[in-house]
Amino acid sequence: MKIYVRERQKVGTGVKQPRFRVVAVTGEKGDEMHFKIESVHFRKTELEQIAKDVGAEVVYLEEMPEEERGEMRAAAAV
Repeated sequence: MKIYVRERQKVGTGVKQPRFRVVAVTGEKGDEMHFKIESVHFRKTELEQIAKDVGAEVVYLEEMPEEERGEMRAAAAV
């Protein structure tokens, strides 16, 4: 099982808010393992503890460069 997360964009440094957002969760169908997320934002320690308890791996997604985000928005507007 893998838990895919990314850093939230609107949280500044030093702010006491959860920095990570769960993007997706994958699991096995053979064992019919189900995993339901109740919260939206998590702290890194919370994610690592959940992953340890359910035997999952946390995958931290890389941030998209600002230049690429601008190009994608311009292409979507056309």
